[in-house]
Amino acid sequence: MKKERKPEALKPLPTLAALEQEVVAEYRELGRQELERRLQRLADQTGELFPPASAQAPKPDPAD
Repeated sequence: MKKERKPEALKPLPTLAALEQEVVAEYRELGRQELERRLQRLADQTGELFPPASAQAPKPDPAD
């Protein structure tokens, strides 16, 4: 005998917009990771540092 599922036990299906948002977020992260790998490879070839040290903003002149 098969057990019948109760309607309240079923999860509602995600909307198309929710699925699209999830996929876009996943691919944005994959793209960021690929960019990071490529930049690191380029930095390794040129001898530069990646990620670069953050540039400090110049301190304001107290005379101003």
